[in-house]
Amino acid sequence: MAIDWHGVFPAVTTQFKDDDSIDFAANAKHVEWLLESGVHGLIMLGTVGENGSLSADEKRDVLKATQELVAGRVPVVAGVAENLTREACRYAEDCAKIGLDGLMVLPGMIYKADPRENVAHFRTVLDATDLPVLAYNNPMVYGVDLKPETFVELADQKTLVAIKESSDDPRRLTDIVNLTGDRYTLFCGVDDLMMESAVLGAAGCVHGIANAFPAETVRMWELMAEGRYAEALPLYRWATPMFHLDTSPKLVQYIKLVQHLVGRGSERVRAPRLTIAGEDRSRVEAMVKKALAELPKLG
Repeated sequence: MAIDWHGVFPAVTTQFKDDDSIDFAANAKHVEWLLESGVHGLIMLGTVGENGSLSADEKRDVLKATQELVAGRVPVVAGVAENLTREACRYAEDCAKIGLDGLMVLPGMIYKADPRENVAHFRTVLDATDLPVLAYNNPMVYGVDLKPETFVELADQKTLVAIKESSDDPRRLTDIVNLTGDRYTLFCGVDDLMMESAVLGAAGCVHGIANAFPAETVRMWELMAEGRYAEALPLYRWATPMFHLDTSPKLVQYIKLVQHLVGRGSERVRAPRLTIAGEDRSRVEAMVKKALAELPKLG
C-alpha cells in the first residue's frame, strides 16, 4: 500500500520467550493491540525492535509474520541496519519480496562513516529498491550524523521521501526545510521532542513509549496536528517523564520495562542487554505507577 507519511508509527518491540527464541504469538498480540489503539503505521526491527540482536533469518521471519497479520491495515516499514552496504541492499530487496510498504534506512552499522561514505551508502541502498524510504538520523546512538547538507546531496534520489530526525536538536528540522523546502516529509524520532517537532512542521513521529501508551500517544499527536497545542500540553507533560526514557542508551530495556509494567508484553531482551535492575528499576516502576494513577481520560 502507498504510505501516507503522517501520525504515530510505533517503533515496535520484538518479544522473546524464556528460551531466548522469538515469541511470534506475543508479537502478534502486541501488534494487534497497537492497531486497535489507532496507530498510523508500524516500524518493525528498528533500534527498539532489537534489529542488531536478530539473525538474518529471524528478521525476515518477523517481517513476514507481521505483514501477513497486518494485511494492509496500516503501512509496515522495516528498519534496515546492516553492517555492509551490500547486505543492506539484499535486505531491502527481500523486504520488497515479503511485501512490506517501506523501509527505514540507517547508516552502515559498526563503522563510523564520513559524509562522503554516508552519501555513497544511502545512494547504493536507495538504488536497490523501489520502496519509499525514511532515512534515520541518530548520531547520539550510532555515531554517524546525517546533517541537513547530506539531504541536499540526496535530494535527487526519488525513493528517499522522509527523514526521521533523532539528533536531539529540533533546530535541524528548520535547517532541513530551509535547505530543501518541502522535498522531504519530516518525522520526529525522539519521544520527548514530539510537540516541539510538531510545531516545527513534523508530519509524524516514530515513537518508543507508544508501545505502552499507544492511544494516549495518538491522541496527543492528533491534537498537535490540528494545532490544538494548549489541549495537548497536559497530556504531553503527563507523558514526558516516560518519554525521557527514549533518549537513554538503555532505551530498549526501558521501553520494554514500561510495556511490561502496563501488562502489554515481556521485558525480556537479548544479551548483552540485561533487564533493568536495582534503583534504576525502582525509579521506572514509580514513574509508571504515577502515570497510571494519573492516566488522563481521552475524549
